[in-house]
Amino acid sequence: MLRLEIVSFRVVLFLAFLCTAKAGLPLVATTWGFTNATLRAYQSLTVGEFDPIEALVEGCSVCEREQCDGTVGFGGSPDENGETTLDAMLMDGKTMDIGAVAALRDVKHAAEVAKYVLRNTRHTLLAGSQATDFAVMMGFKRESLQTDASKSMWSAWKNNHCQPNFWKNVIPSPSMSCGPYEPVSANSVQPDLTAELSSDRSGYDFGQYNHDTISMIVINEEGHVVAGTSTNGARHKIPGRVGDSPIPGAGAYADAEVGAAVATGDGDVMMRFLPSLLAVEAMRNGVDPTEAGQQAIARIAKYYPSFVGGIVVVTKEGRYGAACHGMNEFPYSVADGTEANGAVRVLTVKC
Repeated sequence: MLRLEIVSFRVVLFLAFLCTAKAGLPLVATTWGFTNATLRAYQSLTVGEFDPIEALVEGCSVCEREQCDGTVGFGGSPDENGETTLDAMLMDGKTMDIGAVAALRDVKHAAEVAKYVLRNTRHTLLAGSQATDFAVMMGFKRESLQTDASKSMWSAWKNNHCQPNFWKNVIPSPSMSCGPYEPVSANSVQPDLTAELSSDRSGYDFGQYNHDTISMIVINEEGHVVAGTSTNGARHKIPGRVGDSPIPGAGAYADAEVGAAVATGDGDVMMRFLPSLLAVEAMRNGVDPTEAGQQAIARIAKYYPSFVGGIVVVTKEGRYGAACHGMNEFPYSVADGTEANGAVRVLTVKC
């Protein structure tokens, strides 16, 4: 009798473990309050029975079409020439394959182009005009990414003496001139005493409406973990600039053995630390998602106290958390198996 009771107890524990592990799946988690994108990805995964990569593309594409916060998709964040360019990345945590595009010109559907890089090439990242040529070869239409709004934004910046900008150690002084520039010395670059300290990023007004990204994690019921990003980068960037979004481990990282993390914010700084990779590796070592995110963000804040950014971290079982820096709070969106019909919840974490 005693042996039967022990066996029965172990069965109950095992069944309870299975229920807990499955409770949050399927799951979609997204930076910011991008509820339409989150819901579209979740419904594609469940009702549409799309594979996780396709569901991820569907979700990110919503924000590209809706121009979420003016920081995703066409018509936002013009560079110094007034041109909008796009970055996107998809990572399959089951195969560890990645498809990404950077500084993509004249094609609106960056996340979908990244899917073709993932599935139709042996490369990881294509960039610039050559990425556009690839997209056209894959059947995409070449079209301008400028809009009246982006042209107006660029004109206002030019009329404000091109402030702020991303130049340093050049003449004429970038704090008073639109250039063209040249290094302060032909032989060596000396500190520009009129420039801000390199660790102070507060002058760029990074946040939800500048330098933002949609970053998304998708996990199906079988535990297939994928993650991805889409953005139009930093407003008034130097042409050719690429941020963290299409860089593996920076904007996103997925590993089906552990989980995934996605980041958003000041990409020039965040890509120097690979915060998404740091968070996933922390979870591999037993750290819970919230603490993993906090550790990754703290690593950056140690060197750049004024940087602005956030991170969402999810285990392969569907437990999630978030962390941030430089804002009052950071909202993120979640749809998972714990809510009827995949209702999207917008959660916030204090920074």
